[in-house]
Amino acid sequence: MLPVMATNGPDPAPDPTAPLWRAAQLFRLLSCLYALGFQIAINSDLRHPLLAWLLFAVLIAWSVLCAIAYLRGFGRRPAWVVAELVVTVLLMLSTEVVSSGQWAHNNQTWPTTLWASNATISAALQFGPAGGMLTGLAVTATSEAVKGYFNVNLGRNATIIVELAVGLAVGLAARTARRAHDELQRAARLTAAVEERERLSRQVHDGVIQVLALVSKRGNEIGGAAAELAKLAGEQERALRSWVTSTEMESDTAADTTVDLRALLRRREADCVSMSLPGTPVPLDGDLATELDAAVGNALDNVREHAGPDARAFVLLEDLGASVAVSIRDDGVGIAPGRLEEAVGQGHVGISKSIVGRLKSLGGSANLHTDPGEGTEWELIVPRRSANHD
Repeated sequence: MLPVMATNGPDPAPDPTAPLWRAAQLFRLLSCLYALGFQIAINSDLRHPLLAWLLFAVLIAWSVLCAIAYLRGFGRRPAWVVAELVVTVLLMLSTEVVSSGQWAHNNQTWPTTLWASNATISAALQFGPAGGMLTGLAVTATSEAVKGYFNVNLGRNATIIVELAVGLAVGLAARTARRAHDELQRAARLTAAVEERERLSRQVHDGVIQVLALVSKRGNEIGGAAAELAKLAGEQERALRSWVTSTEMESDTAADTTVDLRALLRRREADCVSMSLPGTPVPLDGDLATELDAAVGNALDNVREHAGPDARAFVLLEDLGASVAVSIRDDGVGIAPGRLEEAVGQGHVGISKSIVGRLKSLGGSANLHTDPGEGTEWELIVPRRSANHD
């Protein structure tokens, strides 16, 4: 019997900052080599040279541990990055123990400021530019505390400038990498959605549209009661062809996260459905546009089923700036008072959930105006999200 391999589920999403973490560990290696050279050069000047070498061994061991943790990925967490800053600060403060006050006053800390910058880089990669710059300030403050004074002459001591610049630059690079990864993932999802839509379009064209065209043709030839079926089949055929051939929604969706609501509503135009749409695009978040279009579709379905055989529907789209409004009016028989409540009691919740509930979930409203013999009118309003409307 073959052994069964245990699985832990799907692989975790790749870290978009992984290349930056790898580059940071190369910098760590170079900074350790510089720290080693500095240690050899100044060791004889220290008050406790043996202790300095022991602490330097701690520095190397910690650097190796950090490099492994960040390269393997398990160290890319806030707690680990904060721990690196704490160890860095402690090693810098140990300068007061291994050296004399005069030596500390005239030199940089024995771990070297270059090596201490690793903590700034790690914080910038983990927390972004703000976290990187704050860590750079902490490293600078520790260095100045060891010296016992703050050197305002930036021409002679540019530590604070270097640390802030490193934190800012690396943090911005990490943020850009994450945003680029998110955009790439979104583009991949949109591409997959467009490909699936094209596949469904081919299936609809090869199957449903051809059948509807045949029903329409044969129904008109037979006449009588079949003519009404032919009319309905013809309307659905034209609606499906409009959907299949519509490319406007594809281009808008692929270009951005917004959708031109006109492109969605235009597909619902038919012999018994008239559209009044603005001449300029009506951009709306993709999910908002899809849900609003579905509510309009449900309202039009109610017109076909309940308004009467000769009822016509009229759809008006208005861009109100901070919100978008769609009115669906018909010239049908209207709805008798109490009929909606009766329908809900009977378990028919199409209006309460598919229209009113859907608009409420979007933060909008759905208002119905109707009287027997006067037709019905829905007024659907959804607010724009602040990210999509200035």
